[in-house]
Amino acid sequence: MTDILDPAKNAERRNTVLATARRSLKVDGDEAPRRAAVADRLASHPAGVVPARGQLDTKGRVDLFETMAKAVDATLARVAATADVPGEVSDFLRQNNLPQQIRHGSDARLEKIPWESQKTLEVSTGIAEDATTVGVSHAFGGVAESGTLILTSGDDNPTTLNFLPETHIALIDAKDIDGDYESVIQRLRDHYGAGEMPRTVNMVTGPSRSADIEQTLLLGAHGPRRLHIVIVGA
Repeated sequence: MTDILDPAKNAERRNTVLATARRSLKVDGDEAPRRAAVADRLASHPAGVVPARGQLDTKGRVDLFETMAKAVDATLARVAATADVPGEVSDFLRQNNLPQQIRHGSDARLEKIPWESQKTLEVSTGIAEDATTVGVSHAFGGVAESGTLILTSGDDNPTTLNFLPETHIALIDAKDIDGDYESVIQRLRDHYGAGEMPRTVNMVTGPSRSADIEQTLLLGAHGPRRLHIVIVGA
């Protein structure tokens, strides 16, 4: 594990892969036309064809997001305000016979939630641990056309909370649900600034799943077996 997290080792591996690709293409990477093409693409951010399905008003996007998320076995709830989140989370845990224990990162929005309003709910902060059964994170955005969550990594929302616990609860503001991927990616650029991005951007559509050759579906094979999305302000 230490070797995998070593920046120097990772840089060496990356350079090896790129060098192999250049030899196969018979290029060295310094050709002016190739560099110009890359610079132009990075500067202009050309958009592909954007499906019309997600081009709706806010209510339409939220409705479509809910439909698509439920189609891939996520559960979803809508609450009017942040103050309603603890009650919804507590009810979800109770309905699924889960302990009243959650863990989230240092996201300022999550820390401001009045979790103490639910007396039996135990809240801890930090990365996911072996004993963490329910991880809570705040999604940067959502994609209505596919019911996908866009989750950025950082101390405020550790990636481990998205994938290690068997149950993942994701909070998302209704205003942050866009119609298409291109719109969310543009908001990421605007938020982080030119040439900057979080270390990881995870796109999550439904709970983890896998299927064998006979297509027998298994939930939770490589990550959470439950994904519960709470839309705030819908």
